[in-house]
Amino acid sequence: MADYRIDHDANACMRCGLCVAFCPIPGILEEGEDGGPVILDTEECVGCRTCSGNCPVRALSVEATGEEIDDPFADEERAEPLSAALHEQYVQWQRIIMEKLGLRWQPVAVGLIEKDELLPDVALPPENLRFCQAMMAARRGASILMPPGKHSCPDGTSIFGMTGVPEKLATGEIYVLFHKLVNAEAAANMVAERPTLPEKSRRATYVAPLAKCVREPEVVVITGTPEQMMWLCMSMSYYTGHRFDFHASGYNSMCVEAVLYPLMEDEPNITFGCYGCRAASDIGEDMMFMGLPTHLLPTVVEGLTELAKKAIPDSRNKIYVDPIM
Repeated sequence: MADYRIDHDANACMRCGLCVAFCPIPGILEEGEDGGPVILDTEECVGCRTCSGNCPVRALSVEATGEEIDDPFADEERAEPLSAALHEQYVQWQRIIMEKLGLRWQPVAVGLIEKDELLPDVALPPENLRFCQAMMAARRGASILMPPGKHSCPDGTSIFGMTGVPEKLATGEIYVLFHKLVNAEAAANMVAERPTLPEKSRRATYVAPLAKCVREPEVVVITGTPEQMMWLCMSMSYYTGHRFDFHASGYNSMCVEAVLYPLMEDEPNITFGCYGCRAASDIGEDMMFMGLPTHLLPTVVEGLTELAKKAIPDSRNKIYVDPIM
């Protein structure tokens, strides 16, 4: 686990109090007599950088010290990897999905490691990451295992049942500070509506490209354009004509909408991304996401294979548009 240092430039500080107000973890910062922040204890700092990101003059900075806290899992037995046959199946599915849709990014396999489950033999990141940041790295090819101490977003760890939820997040207070919701009542409603896993029911998250995963994923998340999401929907309804009911809000997109809804309801779900996901990663404005329960992948592959024979190329070739247009 990374250790973090908080530096405060008293000369630049405006004494606005925003850093103290925005810090989601109690006991790290408090407001001093002059209105500026007092740094109390950085041991609980997860490196979310919410305080420094909301400082209007960048008078506060949060940096990893480069010193690693002892890994509590270093001597643990690790889980056996996937069988060669299942691994090869995932490799083929990823190739077909990417080829038929023309995806730029690799589908990401997501595992939520249960409290008594052996961890996969995957390295921890050197610095804490938000879950959405880990997802963006995985679509580029990284494999990342994160126990709660490696997550820099306490919202995500509480949603995934790894920790409790800090008071500012439980009440929705921090969402009002971000000006993402009108008042505490609206924020509390949003928090109450979102699904969460039971506290302390999971011990880590695992993400990797589908073709590289070493553990069977509960959910696979695909990053793409709205047009590519359309074909994903059509691939799953190709043989049935079924229409889907999606849950999308713009809040907690990766953890709730892309992972928990597909996991808990056993149905695909779309998400447009959220404030945190888009502010903390390189995801483009034209990109959105779909989470799929893993057992739907054969249906997706079969449906896309059929759609790619005529429907996809005809649509992309604009066959109903006259050449003069």
